[in-house]
Amino acid sequence: MTAEYKVHGDVAVITLMNPPVNGLGLSTRIGITQGLEQANQDSAVKAIVITGAGKAFSGGADIKEFGSPKAIQEPNLLSVIRACENSRKPVVAAVHSVAMGGGLELALGCHYRIAAPGANIALPEVKLGLIPGAGGTQRLPRAIGVEAALNMIVSGEAVKSEMLAMLPGQKLWDAMAQSPESLMDEAQALARKVAAAHADGSPLPLVRNLPCKHPQGPAYFQFARNMVKATAKNLPAPLKCVDAVEFATTKKFEEGLTLEREIFINLMWTPECRSLRHIFMADRAASKIPDVPEDTPKRDIKSVAVIGAGTMGGGISMNFLNAGIPVKILETQQEALDRGVATIRKNYEAQVKKGKLKQDKYEQRMALLSTTLSYEDIAQADLVIEAVFEEMGVKEAVFKQLDKTMKPGAILASNTSTLDVNKIASFTARPQDVVGMHFFSPANVMKLLEVVRGEQTAKDVLATVMALGKKIRKTCVVSGVCDGFIGNRMLDPYFRQAAFLLEEGCTPMEVDRAIEKFGFPMGPFRMSDMAGNDIGWHIRQRHAVEKPHIRHSKLPDLVCEKGRFGQKTSAGWYDYATGQREAKPSAEVSALIEGFRHEQGNQARKIDEQEIVMRLILALVNEGARILEEGIAERAGDIDMVYLTGYGFPAFRGGPMHYAEQIGLYQVSQWMKRFANMPRADADFWQPAHLIEQLASRGGSFADVQTGVQP
Repeated sequence: MTAEYKVHGDVAVITLMNPPVNGLGLSTRIGITQGLEQANQDSAVKAIVITGAGKAFSGGADIKEFGSPKAIQEPNLLSVIRACENSRKPVVAAVHSVAMGGGLELALGCHYRIAAPGANIALPEVKLGLIPGAGGTQRLPRAIGVEAALNMIVSGEAVKSEMLAMLPGQKLWDAMAQSPESLMDEAQALARKVAAAHADGSPLPLVRNLPCKHPQGPAYFQFARNMVKATAKNLPAPLKCVDAVEFATTKKFEEGLTLEREIFINLMWTPECRSLRHIFMADRAASKIPDVPEDTPKRDIKSVAVIGAGTMGGGISMNFLNAGIPVKILETQQEALDRGVATIRKNYEAQVKKGKLKQDKYEQRMALLSTTLSYEDIAQADLVIEAVFEEMGVKEAVFKQLDKTMKPGAILASNTSTLDVNKIASFTARPQDVVGMHFFSPANVMKLLEVVRGEQTAKDVLATVMALGKKIRKTCVVSGVCDGFIGNRMLDPYFRQAAFLLEEGCTPMEVDRAIEKFGFPMGPFRMSDMAGNDIGWHIRQRHAVEKPHIRHSKLPDLVCEKGRFGQKTSAGWYDYATGQREAKPSAEVSALIEGFRHEQGNQARKIDEQEIVMRLILALVNEGARILEEGIAERAGDIDMVYLTGYGFPAFRGGPMHYAEQIGLYQVSQWMKRFANMPRADADFWQPAHLIEQLASRGGSFADVQTGVQP
């Protein structure tokens, strides 16, 4: 049983003991109901306290049981809450640290509630494409008011317990404890007090019996719907939250509870909910490396050195400054250092101006930053990250110098986006200390960190970098070594296909518009313009030597030969006003594309949005499948996390591999074969990966594949 029952004098204490967050799994639910029954049968017990062990009251549903029969098996959470309400003896919830989702719903089902200060209180179900399903939408508005409850339910964001205690007329907390340490003593005292107050048999208070109205009635809820509709793009759950809370004001409690449950169950089967739940699980799985146990000793990272003060180097540095870790930036020229530090200052000052960063925090972070022109000054850093030009000769010079300079045990990391980490490691006499840390631009904003595992990268280095990534608030995904790792390797066929669409009849704007309508924030051509078209040009020049068999369109090279490198030159696939980011169709690019088609004897054809989207997405999927079958990625969910957090893949679609599974891998295979037979098609390009064919033939799933990253 994952709930402990103890009696302290005349108070029974039921303690949830299901680490890490006391998820309300079947065993825990049974423990609570059995504890309630035992306490009610014991004449010596006058009152009951429910609390959680460790670092949470309860974080809600047990993620280990998601999607399994145990999740809904009796006693389900509704039954547990009903058992609390029906207890003949007062039940007090002693809330601390975290009460979220089902945890908060459980507390709302108790007769009384006392909270420790600093506890995070939330109903975050909307972030999984759901609404609260155990009375949260019906009880919380009664406890804290309609507007405050609706804000919490629609946003899914946590609010501190003491802030909720300050709401006028709130009935959520009957008392606030002096401190987390004194909570249990105060909870037991409250339990004894209310037991005495009800010794005469007077009815115990229930949140369900509290009134629930909004003075503006339907007008308020229409206003709320309009506000939510504007922000809840492609997601049905936020609007359903509004419906459910309105039911709390217009229906009897039991009817509202039934309607809430109906909405919850219907949402559970929507593709958006399936996608968001997939992301939730994939995010947690990504940090786990099968052959690197969680208890692997980690190296102590007290200081970081960054080589290069450019856009990447500055952004990387900010991540560590934000986490309170001292950073020393190394450059070859003082002028470059001054520019880099000025950019960091400018970024922080913009945050201060917007009210996102307090002045004292800004000053504290800048105080952690130092600069140097000498390798000797970084010799004692625990971690050094190079962010220099993406060319192997430059990397070689840097790593040979680091090998000579850095102290034993220092981690040597490369921010390379495409180059061979094993080769980079070979420039040192300590390849076990070398790892790829591929940040995404802007590095101080983007969540993704690709951690590239070399052939000889030590396990403690991996464990350290993954833990450090979490500390600097990154989503870390492990990749094996290959050209482009996970993200950029998949981007190559995606962009190749986009260029072929131009050859066949599309304009850059038509391609971008189609994929943006699918949900990407930017299409391939706007994205390339933002990143710099010369980056892809440089990679294609390298591929022409290393991979001459790969077919590329010449159009991107022709654009670059015109000096159209994107926003930085005010001209790329689109035209840009100086200093502006608004993409405007380019007559020069249109003429260039038309001229190329004529030269190649290509007759432009009308290509619909579905074909555009499917060719681009399936280009990603097919390469992702090859990455999976080669063992470059540990699991399909890791590939999805890369594209969700690094490349703007729409969250409501769950990532490219998840999306392919929703289509069905058999259909994916059929689409690819159809594309292979089209005029001017690259048949080799559209040959489905062996893994897709294999899974499609037996009705298998990417989720069944866990390869283990092959260095």
